[in-house]
Amino acid sequence: MNRLLSKSHSGNPKSAIQNPKWLGLSGIAFVLVVCGAVAQAQQQGKVPRIGYLSALSPSAEASRLDGFRQGLRDLGYVDEKSVVIESRFAEGKLDRLPDLVAELVRLKVDVIVTGGSPGTHAAQQATRTIPLVMTIIGDPVPRFVASLAKPGGNITGLTQISRELSGKRLELLKEAFPKISRVAVFDDAALTPQVKSGPLQETRMAAEAFGVKLQFLEVGGPNPDLDGAFRTVRSQRAGALIILPGPSLVVHRKRVVELAAKSRLPAIYPTSEFVEDGGLMFYGVDLVDLCRRAAVYVDKILKGVKPTDLPVEQPKKFELIINLKTAKQIGLTIPPNVLARANKVIR
Repeated sequence: MNRLLSKSHSGNPKSAIQNPKWLGLSGIAFVLVVCGAVAQAQQQGKVPRIGYLSALSPSAEASRLDGFRQGLRDLGYVDEKSVVIESRFAEGKLDRLPDLVAELVRLKVDVIVTGGSPGTHAAQQATRTIPLVMTIIGDPVPRFVASLAKPGGNITGLTQISRELSGKRLELLKEAFPKISRVAVFDDAALTPQVKSGPLQETRMAAEAFGVKLQFLEVGGPNPDLDGAFRTVRSQRAGALIILPGPSLVVHRKRVVELAAKSRLPAIYPTSEFVEDGGLMFYGVDLVDLCRRAAVYVDKILKGVKPTDLPVEQPKKFELIINLKTAKQIGLTIPPNVLARANKVIR
């Protein structure tokens, strides 16, 4: 296991040499050997500490954190023995992120894994020296990295290309329910315009292509008015719903799913947790797999590879999950051609 603990953070050991003039070459060599042995022993005894920063709640992040832990196990790490993970959760309250990442910096973690743009931005502002491995990011260029091939700085990781996914979700809704002409879109009010601009633009472009009118509603924050949002959706006679990515909506996903079902509204969601909690459809990146692969980046960094030398990875695995149980409950029929494309069907 020593190979997994090879990154050194030791300072220079205090030398026993007080006056080099009094020592012969053999004495100097002896002291250097001893000091090197001490440094090596300190290095081998150090257990790497990994910071894990999430904008979500522990329950919402659980499957992704489990995926990351599994990735470390696949590489030979043993939790709490050959590696320690320091997890911090903002629980949808994005203003907490700076304080949480400051805690990780004070703990002198060896690397920080971040989920989403808000957490990555907070970590970027907090440190330019601790390596950062970002996950669940849309387009990171140029906000976080110079390019995908050559990130530059102390940030690398994995992207989920969320811009393209937003348009694809509308396409799937239209394919499953061809008669819809008006679609409500929930975007997270807690996110900055810069973070939301890509998915919003892609959704608008897809709507123009399919002849669909969009109804945008900003929903989010610590106490989102979900009941009010759904009343607005019903009053404007939207025929379907798209939930754009955002930590506040993920944290409150059970209530979102409940109100969508109560409104008998076909909805497509940005993460699989929504569908597992009763939502109708999910299309997107397998985020558990994404976090599992983040462990590969962490392993390389702990072995001495610099983040700037690790290209940002694009997603390899996409999923379509359909909850037929929910479809039946709200009186919807999913066409066979759409069902045939699903990676998973919940019955």
